[in-house]
Amino acid sequence: MTTVSLHNLSLAFHAGPAVLHDVSLTVAQGELMVLLGPSGSGKTTILRAIAGLLRPTEGDIRFDERTVLDVPPEKRGAVMVFQEHALFPFMDVGANVAFGLRMRRIDAGTIRRKVAQALAAVQLAGYEDRRPDELSGGQRQRVALARALVIQPRVLLLDEPLSSLEPSLREDLRGIIRTLQQQAGITMIFVTHDQADAVAVADRICLLMQGAVRQTGEPRSFFERPVDSDVARFFGGNNFLPGFKRGRIVDTDLGPLEVDDSERPDGDVLVTIRPEAVEVGENGHNNLVGMVESYSFHGLVARCGAGISDTQLQLTVTPYQRFSRGEEIILHLPRERIHLLPVENGQ
Repeated sequence: MTTVSLHNLSLAFHAGPAVLHDVSLTVAQGELMVLLGPSGSGKTTILRAIAGLLRPTEGDIRFDERTVLDVPPEKRGAVMVFQEHALFPFMDVGANVAFGLRMRRIDAGTIRRKVAQALAAVQLAGYEDRRPDELSGGQRQRVALARALVIQPRVLLLDEPLSSLEPSLREDLRGIIRTLQQQAGITMIFVTHDQADAVAVADRICLLMQGAVRQTGEPRSFFERPVDSDVARFFGGNNFLPGFKRGRIVDTDLGPLEVDDSERPDGDVLVTIRPEAVEVGENGHNNLVGMVESYSFHGLVARCGAGISDTQLQLTVTPYQRFSRGEEIILHLPRERIHLLPVENGQ
């Protein structure tokens, strides 16, 4: 297992503006790190730099504290799996998976055994003789994973491996990737723009915006402790209120709200509470009377907008809770679910 560390990494193309800005990150041995962010945030650029396909303008990339900047891609031990699968169409599945082993001049008996093991691991045992065009998109992606895993790389790099798959296949492959990573104990870096994919597979997430690291942590921390409003919005937060903190009370347009102890100093703050954390019904403190302004059914959940004074709160409820426009409801804002953010850009 290998530790991957990026130290003050910056990268620009042809003297243009920087694509990466002073990125520092450590991926521990056997960890599954997800690089998450919108298009153009630098995720794939980082992956290609780790693989040796791009050279950073500044900074260092180290495997187990040894720089790999001058190590050619084929000798780094980092294997990249692309979104497009990149299988050889003229080879059957077995030959595709065996390709890297043959390049290493492994004997035929060992190759057969390792190929069979790799295909079994991705739930494709017995598919050795099939051609790539006989497989579904999800099966082709699993073959690409088997081909990467069979050579036992130091680091496995996955570039948007699920983005071209339909939702049911995405969910299945998330589970397979997570199980494979845990069983092999391999250090894995997974790039995606999809929060659901990231949360489902990651030990930790590194959120990138505009080529810089915005927040790194366990998946739950992005929902419960976002560092700023941009992070909160990226993960589906949409209730933001300016407030003034004085101890455990925050004065807002909704009235005074009681909050848990916070390290944030008294003064101007931005109050946020996730829509699924807003509760319907009175419960001790922070109870507000609202008027239903919108309601929509989304299958597994329902979404509702409730007006309070001149402010609208968004809440997510079970699909069995039904509200009509103009209906009066009582909302409870649990103090432990209220998060205080810094005021930014004149918010």
